[in-house]
Amino acid sequence: MTDQHGTEASACGAEAGEPRATRAADVVTFGCRLNAYESEAIRLRAAEAGLADAVIVNTCAVTAEAVRQSRQEIRRLRRERPTVRIIVTGCAAQTEPDAYAGMAEVDLVLGNAEKLKVEHYEDFGERPRVRVNDIMSVKETAPQFVESFDGRARAFLQVQNGCDHRCTFCIIPYGRGNSRSVGMGAVVEEARLLADKGYSEIVLTGVDLTSYGPDLPGKPTLGALVRKILKLVPQLKRLRLSSIDSIEADPELMVAIAEEERLMPHFHLSAQAGDDMILKRMKRRHSRADTIAFCEAVRRVRPDAAFGADFIAGFPTETEEMFENTLKLVDEAGLTMLHVFPFSARKGTPAARMPQLPRATVRERAARLRARGASALASRLASLVGSEQSLLVEKTGLGRTPCFVPARFGSDALPGRIVRSRVTAASGDHLTAELMP
Repeated sequence: MTDQHGTEASACGAEAGEPRATRAADVVTFGCRLNAYESEAIRLRAAEAGLADAVIVNTCAVTAEAVRQSRQEIRRLRRERPTVRIIVTGCAAQTEPDAYAGMAEVDLVLGNAEKLKVEHYEDFGERPRVRVNDIMSVKETAPQFVESFDGRARAFLQVQNGCDHRCTFCIIPYGRGNSRSVGMGAVVEEARLLADKGYSEIVLTGVDLTSYGPDLPGKPTLGALVRKILKLVPQLKRLRLSSIDSIEADPELMVAIAEEERLMPHFHLSAQAGDDMILKRMKRRHSRADTIAFCEAVRRVRPDAAFGADFIAGFPTETEEMFENTLKLVDEAGLTMLHVFPFSARKGTPAARMPQLPRATVRERAARLRARGASALASRLASLVGSEQSLLVEKTGLGRTPCFVPARFGSDALPGRIVRSRVTAASGDHLTAELMP
């Protein structure tokens, strides 16, 4: 399971191929942190319905490759578990229901709204095989009150869903609907529940996280929500934001970044490109100067801050000079953790109708951008040698710093604990550290 909009699958629960017995439904997750959160809610709803001997595939639609991988996984599941019932849901099921319904391996297709309702797991086989309604008709996002995350040291908490923007490359609004927020009281209640369950770190998630609040009474902002959680859940040690849109960062969020030490100083930006003409053709609302200005503003109040970014390489009409502007942005904004996506045309989006670049060019630019990111990360890691870092232990011998840098250490500290360490070395994509008393 990738942290951001990735395409790697993670099978939760028992592995395929085990001796068959009646057991709770398994969930296979593709894509983003929001999907990871919702997969745990799906697991709860399926259990409430008493659903057994089933696999629920929670798909991602962000790229054509994500869709391809989900279909490949469905076929593998059917080969290895021929008698299990397979339910397909998630963004790809919402945007391409007929494609999944046309797969002989699939028993039921659920939309993104339907997947979170227990009744759709209770009457399996008694209603239509495809249950996908108009996602744009969904007007609110209800809290799910997930209490645990199988095999994870940190918890995810959904505070927002959907997106009101229509970037020319993006299919996700048609899978998620328009932007809608979870009420502040419910968010705080779930944060308290997760902290009381022993989670030291919570990650706030959403499709367009920084658009939180205008649909709620009083129109609270993401910054107000962050400060409210940290005030009312004092037992929570670390709060982290998932991907944010820097142009939407509100003044109270900037105050929280400056004043709240428990708000982790790692910010993953939805940058997408570093050339202003390409950003306009993407229908983004920020310029390359906006990205640089945001990073500089955060560093002024939080000098230890680190920045990651999503980028699309090889967007239609992108020239070599335009791509060079994106490469330069990595250094000019001080970005160190890049998620690079080769452009993937999504049917029904404006970018799919624009003049396309040769696939070889797209792949070559993605490789160059990843290389620039790897170099920037290596420099960042080298600068941390000798520093003291608190680590959230993810698994035996591996933890993450507040800036989300992976660090290896020689200890059997339990996952979920926060431990003190001193960094002794840097090696490419991770740190080596020694735990301190």
